[in-house]
Amino acid sequence: MTPVPFDAQPHLDGDLLRLRPLRPGDFDDLYRVASDPLLWEQHPASNRHEPEVFAEFFRDAIDSGGALVAIDTADDRIIGSSRYHGFDADRSEVEIGWTFLARSHWGGEYNRAMKRLMLDHAFRFVRSVVLIIGPENHRSRRAAEKIGGVLDGTRKDDTGLESVVYRVTTPLGGE
Repeated sequence: MTPVPFDAQPHLDGDLLRLRPLRPGDFDDLYRVASDPLLWEQHPASNRHEPEVFAEFFRDAIDSGGALVAIDTADDRIIGSSRYHGFDADRSEVEIGWTFLARSHWGGEYNRAMKRLMLDHAFRFVRSVVLIIGPENHRSRRAAEKIGGVLDGTRKDDTGLESVVYRVTTPLGGE
């Protein structure tokens, strides 16, 4: 039996938001969200609100083949983004990361809805999802724990920057 390839850019629909593949034409709407410096204050790339820094982030997201844009179903506005990365069939693992939401949508409900959609999709293909987070990004660490993430050590990226790794091994809520 041949495994089904992981679909890193699905269209996912929920009550609060829908996710679809990020497109080049989304730049202005997504930058309106990302230009808020408070979104990045605990992030290792705390200058991502700057136009040239965000432009590079956006190009990387498009090139990744796994970036999704989050759209609020109430008004069809782009409210953030997330990404699948590093699918590993042998380890039955994929990463969810690079997530950010407009501050107007902070507080857990929208992040939980986004992660529910992404986790439900990922668990059709893998047994484990990892979230790699800057050690001082306490908001993201708490959010990872709220969706069932368990601290699973640390990992260094190719530049030597160390991050903490949270692992989710069951669908959100143990379902």
